[in-house]
Amino acid sequence: MPFVTSEKMLIAAQNGSWAVGAFNAENMEMIQAIIQAAEAMKAPVIIQTTPGTLKYGSLELYTANVSALAKNSPVPVALHLDHGDSFELAVRALVVGYSSIMIDGSQCPLEKNIALTQSVVKSCKPNNIPVEGELGKVGGKEDDTVSEETGYTDPDEAVRFVKETGVSSLAVGVGTAHGVYANKPVLNVDLISVLKKCISVPLVLHGASGLSDDVVKDCIKRGMCKVNFATELRIAYTEAAKKYLEANPSTLDPKKFGAAGRDAVRELVIEKIKMCGCDNKAVEAG
Repeated sequence: MPFVTSEKMLIAAQNGSWAVGAFNAENMEMIQAIIQAAEAMKAPVIIQTTPGTLKYGSLELYTANVSALAKNSPVPVALHLDHGDSFELAVRALVVGYSSIMIDGSQCPLEKNIALTQSVVKSCKPNNIPVEGELGKVGGKEDDTVSEETGYTDPDEAVRFVKETGVSSLAVGVGTAHGVYANKPVLNVDLISVLKKCISVPLVLHGASGLSDDVVKDCIKRGMCKVNFATELRIAYTEAAKKYLEANPSTLDPKKFGAAGRDAVRELVIEKIKMCGCDNKAVEAG
């Protein structure tokens, strides 16, 4: 089917107390793997690209890849700009055909974050494209997005932020971090429950790679409706490709180790879809 927006998916997840898996893709093989996994599990899926990924390829390249696969897929697929770092990039993604936009102003003071997010929401509204904002810092590093601290989202600020910006979903800081965890993270899961009561829009969990299944499931139970996975997929792809080349050192065809990476990512995405509870939810989310 053609691209869908993330809005209906997330509302369905919110009403059903499950979450949509959102997976970052770096190349064609990872896009294939994510959609194959979603089809196998009859699940809605969000494919994401960061500004760093878009420096490697382009908005047009990733849109074409995802669109070509999504149009023949029986499951709903959204293409999401993850951690959009400027108004200009967000608008370019909108024009090219992304069906979901994130603008991340979380590194800015509250007033500037609100103003930036407002401007993106206003631009996307005529096309009915949902916008994800972020309030509170998710620590760690994801491509060019770096935060040295993990800042918890203030509930009162969240109420104001959602009201003044008109965002469709909100990424919140509850103690997670991007990248590989050096130490076991300590999440403030009670804050998720508080935020769910304070604001009506679906909540988004960033930095899920490396968290245990039980922790992620608890976050979903408390109100997270979208869970992002990036680092684990990169590791799975790279390790599978390395293993293939170690076993077959004379290989010259990149399709061979690319297929090995694709298979590994597909199996991992299947596991994450089950964990999120979005398997067999394609119809109600589509």
